[in-house]
Amino acid sequence: MEVPVVWRGRRVHAFVPQLLADRDLSLDHQAASRCGAAGTSVDRGAEALPDDYAPLARLLLRAEGVASSYIEGVAAPVVDVILAEHAGPGGHTPAAWVAANLAATEQAIVHAGGTERLTVEELCRWHAALMAGSPTPAQHVGRLREEQGWIGGTSPLDAHLVTPPPGELAGLLEDLVVFVNDAGISRSAVDPIAAAAIAHAQFEVIHPFADGNGRIGRVLVSWLLTRRLRLLTPPPVSVHLAADVGGYTAGLTQYRFGQTSAWVTWFADAVSGAGRAQSELVGAVDRIRAGWQTKLAAHGRARALRADAAAWRVLALLPRHLVLTAPVVSEALGVTGKAAREALRTLADVGVLTAYDSASGTIGSPGRGRPARLYVSEELLGLAGSSPLRR
Repeated sequence: MEVPVVWRGRRVHAFVPQLLADRDLSLDHQAASRCGAAGTSVDRGAEALPDDYAPLARLLLRAEGVASSYIEGVAAPVVDVILAEHAGPGGHTPAAWVAANLAATEQAIVHAGGTERLTVEELCRWHAALMAGSPTPAQHVGRLREEQGWIGGTSPLDAHLVTPPPGELAGLLEDLVVFVNDAGISRSAVDPIAAAAIAHAQFEVIHPFADGNGRIGRVLVSWLLTRRLRLLTPPPVSVHLAADVGGYTAGLTQYRFGQTSAWVTWFADAVSGAGRAQSELVGAVDRIRAGWQTKLAAHGRARALRADAAAWRVLALLPRHLVLTAPVVSEALGVTGKAAREALRTLADVGVLTAYDSASGTIGSPGRGRPARLYVSEELLGLAGSSPLRR
């Protein structure tokens, strides 16, 4: 429904969505079928993860964070994002903001793996984590907005959508968290994929924060899929949303106008693609690793490289560490700085890693805060989201 609000002496109408508790959430046959297919795709992606899933989970989460930020126009070289992750919160750069998106997603996944119910306070904690890398004023970080919001345009007067007044936010969000907590256990249980689609769209309409709503809405998708499907790590749904931003925006608009099945159908197809992408990523990493072994083995035969040489042990650090430096290798493997440098040079010589030197600009332009020399696997960087439009 629309409610009148006053904006700087002018009357406008804000949209207040119907409570989910009161909304008809029944789906047509096509939407229900697509949700079933999406659930199967996600299950297969989860089953593809090896027992030592943590490094691959990190790759998937980084791809999710990079793509989710890309949708909002926030982008940075993956190398700089990874370095910003190591640096921790702080720094108002695009890379720091993308890294903060990853941190917020990780925080949500940890919460989803537990048993505590989702609360509005937890949503605010995610927002605080996300905004740690942003220039957003402190009074707007980790708390609900106290001013009128809008989407599109320069003010509510020419906006695409005038979002609910601040006084409506508490009730709308309480309704939302009740839905995501209980959607799978009530008599009228909602399919997990459909629940994620509905919760995300409802959150987008509520727009409870001064900034970062889209990204927190997609973090909510990761939380809900992880909790409802009991996943170790969620599929990178944002990668597929980023590949069709027009369809994504149109679907959210359909939801707002009551076309729930149309939106859920579109969203379910995106989740299906994300599940397939997860399976493909596992296979791609296996092939990349096999190639590394072949290259280093050939080099070892030619140079009489010992089987326990540090170069072999560095391979085990990938893909957990997408950016390597001699100090990182030295600390991780307990070897001298000289041995670490030799191992990295060996892997660069055989084509496993690419060396980056600030003076020569081997990989793009030097970024502020980058070490003088670092090594990356270009193959893994591609999987980590160097191209958010990659399907």
